[in-house]
Amino acid sequence: MTDSNRSAAILEVRGLQVALPSDADRPHAIEGLDLRIEAGRTLCIVGESGSGKSVLATTVMGLLAKGLTLKAGQVILSGETLVEQGRFVSDKRLRQLRGTGMGMVFQEPMTALNPVLTCGEQVDELLRTHTTWSAAERKAHIISIFERVRLPEPARIHASYPHQLSGGQRQRIVIAMAIILKPRLLICDEPTTALDVTTQAEILKLIAELQAEQGSAVLFITHDMGVVAEIADDVMVMHRGALIEQGPCEQVLRSPREAYTRMLLDAVPGMTPPPARSLPGGKPLLSGTGVGKVYTRRDWMGRAKHNTALQDASVSVHRGETVGVVGESGSGKSTFARCMIRLIAPSAGSILWGDAEVRDLPEGRLRPLRSRVQVVFQDPNRSLNPRRTVGSSMVEGAMNFGLSKLHARQTAEELMDRIQLPRTALERYPHQFSGGQRQRLAIARAIACQPQVLVADEAVSALDVSVQAQILDLLREIQRDLGLGILFITHDLRVAAQLCDRVIVMSQGRIVEQGPTGQVFSAPANDYTRRLLAAAPRAELASRQ
Repeated sequence: MTDSNRSAAILEVRGLQVALPSDADRPHAIEGLDLRIEAGRTLCIVGESGSGKSVLATTVMGLLAKGLTLKAGQVILSGETLVEQGRFVSDKRLRQLRGTGMGMVFQEPMTALNPVLTCGEQVDELLRTHTTWSAAERKAHIISIFERVRLPEPARIHASYPHQLSGGQRQRIVIAMAIILKPRLLICDEPTTALDVTTQAEILKLIAELQAEQGSAVLFITHDMGVVAEIADDVMVMHRGALIEQGPCEQVLRSPREAYTRMLLDAVPGMTPPPARSLPGGKPLLSGTGVGKVYTRRDWMGRAKHNTALQDASVSVHRGETVGVVGESGSGKSTFARCMIRLIAPSAGSILWGDAEVRDLPEGRLRPLRSRVQVVFQDPNRSLNPRRTVGSSMVEGAMNFGLSKLHARQTAEELMDRIQLPRTALERYPHQFSGGQRQRLAIARAIACQPQVLVADEAVSALDVSVQAQILDLLREIQRDLGLGILFITHDLRVAAQLCDRVIVMSQGRIVEQGPTGQVFSAPANDYTRRLLAAAPRAELASRQ
């Protein structure tokens, strides 16, 4: 390849090597990596957690995390060298390029946005740094870009704080900040992982449109092979810091050369549900009828304003059954689940845990019953106390519901065998485990309380596909052995297709459709359900052809 051809690349990385701390499980986060992206093309990087994907992105941006050390390699942006012989260019030059030469969309907008500044102020700060525009010009440009990323009521959004917006709206703010100065390189680090399928589809379409308009190169990091199939021109597969396979999207997804790539593809759940299972039936372990939730707040004059988050929702979960609840962000599915487990007080309806009516029970009388229904949340970091060993967290939960310390410890040890972690790991702290391992521990902690029903609220949405498959297998195994009922809240329709016996579809606080999963997915009766299914990235890849 000639030098003139090489100069046409927006981003080139040559021989990049980034070292991990001395006590890590391997020497390097990235080992001898090369890549090249041309204008108007999208390179998707895939791999399991810990493969080095995000380290690559932060290295290119000059935002290398504390503890990581740049050892060797080159990073070249539009012909300008940013990294040479293991050294970054000056911090001043990197700050100048962030926003104008390269922009980054982070996975979690709530950590990327400042909670004490309005959205408009945060974008304005970027423009004040990189332009000489007047305040009026900056505001007009911000309103224009908010319209461009399809934010409703741009003037209101400009004056709103991040917590006042939905997840999809916050992600659009982060995208607006990344593209407002039309950078030549756009880096997207898992930008759609926590989004429902319709919002995800809109975000992916938006990125493609902006790329076409601005001629940008896109480096897109994801663990979702369905997203890769939708947007990638080229694909790079990474594992433990090393390049495993790369090539055009169709070649990598349809005819992968490496066993590791085939494993990732095989772990992607399909949209076709398996045949219906034979279930034990009997009386419901958890049921709700006509459940509703109205939030009331008062304005500065003391006038009450009511917001109806949930209306007339009903569900029943039987022994050995998994019931899925799906819908867009703001559809009411998490509100429904939190009412059913009495984390929030419902405003209407009846809720039964077995034969016990719990809707209006005070916490003092409710607490002895809580062992019947346990919860696994999306983020295990918030479920496990970082100051306590995982063993003490498990034992504490079991003892709270009547087990002796000895019995609780024995239960914890047996659960470690079930989740395929060594019993010695009970003496370790949550930060000493990977994300998938922490989620296994969160499930084990819930099971230690010997529940009848497990409520999983987006329990696998933030995990890469191979770890996600392992957690789903674990849930199936536990359910089979213990006869648990599972209420599974998810925005991932592919996971719902593979795990759930019945599915409930929610929109704007109401149930719009429900039934056996195979029936709902193959012949949806409601227009909203049809739109939801149509928005899911195609996932029938490689071995499913």
